[in-house]
Amino acid sequence: MERFEITLPAEPAGEARQTALAGVVSSGNLEVLVETGVNPTTCTIEVSTSAHGFRDIWEAVLGDFAERHPAGGLRIAINDAGATPAVVSLRLSQAFEDSTGDASSVGARPPEGDAPPPSGRMSRSDRRVEK
Repeated sequence: MERFEITLPAEPAGEARQTALAGVVSSGNLEVLVETGVNPTTCTIEVSTSAHGFRDIWEAVLGDFAERHPAGGLRIAINDAGATPAVVSLRLSQAFEDSTGDASSVGARPPEGDAPPPSGRMSRSDRRVEK
């Protein structure tokens, strides 16, 4: 297991944040925990990963995240099981958006029952009209 911590400059998160968790630790995935940190102008990220020798890739992905999101004042813990950079970016964005407590945020998951059918088409039962 490789472990390291990176502190990046970031715009202040601004509003009060709540603790948020996104993802799960499983093969090709990771979990991201967002908590309130100390310094409002930096984002501290602690990484625990099963993939050794990829710190430069992690630094690039995490740096991109800190540039795209006002993450100052946040502390993020990542438990990785070999996720690709795209999955890392996705989970970071999900946890960040979930930490706002605003379900209407971009990237937030829809409430139960509001998701469209997997095919994007209506099923026969959806088309029934009560008489």
